[in-house]
Amino acid sequence: MQSSKILLPYPEECIHGTFVRRVKRFSVETRVNGKEVWAHTNNSGSMLGLTRPGSPVYLSPAANPKRKLKFTLETITINGTRVGVNTLTPNRILKAAFEAQALTEFQGFTHFRPEAKIGDSRLDALLTGPNGQMYVEAKNVTLVEDSIAAFPDAVTLRGQKHLRELITLADQGIRVASFYFIQRTDAQCFAPADYVDPEFAKLFYLAKSKGVEIWPYVASISDRGIGISHKLPLAPEFL
Repeated sequence: MQSSKILLPYPEECIHGTFVRRVKRFSVETRVNGKEVWAHTNNSGSMLGLTRPGSPVYLSPAANPKRKLKFTLETITINGTRVGVNTLTPNRILKAAFEAQALTEFQGFTHFRPEAKIGDSRLDALLTGPNGQMYVEAKNVTLVEDSIAAFPDAVTLRGQKHLRELITLADQGIRVASFYFIQRTDAQCFAPADYVDPEFAKLFYLAKSKGVEIWPYVASISDRGIGISHKLPLAPEFL
């Protein structure tokens, strides 16, 4: 049960522009109709391969009109492929997909609790229902190399921590999953980026062997909004 319909609509006030440069990690300079426009980016990763001057960008208006940067960077288009870089999207799409029952993995679950606390940690979602309970952690994927979608695009201590937490829960017999939302359409399979973060990759393999479910889903992105297209297989060497 998969759906490419829009689950997260973009505001009507979104605008197109071109990428100029990224400054101090969380701000980008763009050009809109020949004028300089600064936008916020919440992406703490490297955005490896995406920050190319002249690339088309899509900006959404800030929800808070008093915010210093009036726009947020939503997508960058590289070699004709649109890439979603807003790292809030995976959590939002996960909840929207649950409400729409858009993924087969949600069958048998009737309640969704975001930011679920367990012990000293918080995971992105707790699903409960007739099928019991399941914890889910969501990640944003923007890196593709040789048609393989890969995560992360920079060393992620936080991501390593989340995998350790999922492994601990799996060892306790609790159902857990890692949702990798691939916000681009030019990948044929998914794998951990061991060439970027070897420790994360090591934990990924361990988590899979412990029964942590891996959900690599591809986004569908248009000017109107974001949906979920299809699930990718793991790269053959990681099956």
